[in-house]
Amino acid sequence: MNTLTRSRTTFQSSELSRSSAEVFAAAADHPVEVTRRDGESLVLMSGSADRARTNLLELAAQLVAVSTSTDGTLVRRMIDRFPWMLALSLADRETCANDILSAARASFATNQPHLAIAELTAWRETATAIAAGLGQEPVEWLDDSVVVERP
Repeated sequence: MNTLTRSRTTFQSSELSRSSAEVFAAAADHPVEVTRRDGESLVLMSGSADRARTNLLELAAQLVAVSTSTDGTLVRRMIDRFPWMLALSLADRETCANDILSAARASFATNQPHLAIAELTAWRETATAIAAGLGQEPVEWLDDSVVVERP
């Protein structure tokens, strides 16, 4: 299959039965619309793309709840929805809240769910690592002057 077929976003329903491999390959890369003469078009996408959209909608619901509340600061309202933020320092809580909101806005504006989900996951994993006590021991840096023989 050529890259032109893989980049297509619309297929006729007859192509789905005639050239299903091409349609499925395109749908594995991005959602594709399957048009039908006898009804509304359908969208075919990978399970991971569907899960990413679902996760983004769940995050959107949480952020709408945060933004419509008037109780406390933005960070306090975010902590109510994302209690794992309590493991972060005060400064990191502020940065986390702003980073998640910025990534969510970018996701919504570009229809790229992974931007917000990756940001949320990175901060949650950071908080989890901090809560587990990781990163508390001093870091031993290698001396920059050490020369390593090329293999």
